[in-house]
Amino acid sequence: MTTSEVSDEDFQEILTQTRHFVHTAVIPREQEILAGDRVPDDLRDQAKKMGLFGYAIPQQWGGLGLNLSQDVELAMELGYTTLALRSMFGTNNGIAGQVLVGFGTDEQKQRWLEPMATGEAVASFALTEPGAGSNPSGLRTKAVADGTDWVITGQKRFITNAPTADLFVVFARTRPADDDGPGIAVFLVPADAAGVQVGAKDAKMGQEGAWTADVSFDDVRVPAEALVGGSEDIGYRAAMISLARGRVHIAALAVGSAQRALDESVAYAATATQGGTPIGNFQLVQAMIADQQTGVSAGRALVRDAARQWVSGEDRRVAPSVAKLFCTEMVGQVADLAVQIHGGSGYMREVPVERIYREVRLLRLYEGTSEIQRLIIGSNLVKTAQRERG
Repeated sequence: MTTSEVSDEDFQEILTQTRHFVHTAVIPREQEILAGDRVPDDLRDQAKKMGLFGYAIPQQWGGLGLNLSQDVELAMELGYTTLALRSMFGTNNGIAGQVLVGFGTDEQKQRWLEPMATGEAVASFALTEPGAGSNPSGLRTKAVADGTDWVITGQKRFITNAPTADLFVVFARTRPADDDGPGIAVFLVPADAAGVQVGAKDAKMGQEGAWTADVSFDDVRVPAEALVGGSEDIGYRAAMISLARGRVHIAALAVGSAQRALDESVAYAATATQGGTPIGNFQLVQAMIADQQTGVSAGRALVRDAARQWVSGEDRRVAPSVAKLFCTEMVGQVADLAVQIHGGSGYMREVPVERIYREVRLLRLYEGTSEIQRLIIGSNLVKTAQRERG
């Protein structure tokens, strides 16, 4: 049972401050972030001061110590604006940070978690490769023991925050998969280590300001202490657990974005006119809004339930995939309806629903595609039934 280090009362204060920051500081500058493809330094500094770079890192390491049930409430607020904001500190709190929190040695935590929590260090999760994405068992990056050191060679792709990273949490194969396990280890590689090369910033369909890039490791030598948990066989499990937790967070982000698309749609429908009549008076527009609201409400309930089951330990496998699958597909539909409700203006740059429509498409791809989620859900249900039948 993962009880939170933060009381309900204190958490409400954190939530209120975050909502205020999103609505008064970030939303008015969404266009600036989009046009410049970067989150301004003053917003980054504010996020640091608020503790957002370490909200899911335990308090003993300088973070806020939110559990996943609190994390998703925060994520729904952060999803309400440009997803570049959350992306800035998402890897510190999420997939990269949780590998350290869950599997790092005391020395590794001591060295990295505090600077990550304050935003002085940015950690990147280096798992995806040209030939291995949602299923890490296909990864080809290699780590070879050389004396007490490890030498890492390989190529990673679409690595979030790579251009600004101070630390790469790198997954590499130390041996072929065998009866003892998948042979995947995870290493802490400082960005300035010899042989680490970060490629040009990717040009993406959306999520301007959220930077990704390729990262290559060319005979990068790291000491034995860089091996997370001091064990070669932690990597695959660390990746799976970190990704599963991250899926609930991504689902919550999707709900936040869907709520914004719905709010923009309702505001537009209430005021825009066709032939002198507000379009919101037309039943077909009302039907689209009803479908949006239904999706948002269902998604919010599902996310909260998945987070509750994670915190209690009841289900950390199927529920995260169910939440991510439903919510990321739902936000795509809600965003599509939002563009439709806005008509021609919904297709114009500088209109929020156009940005949302492009941004949320990525949610169905990263941290496990919708297809991978379906495989996880279906295979686990069938395996459980087979076990029960003996």
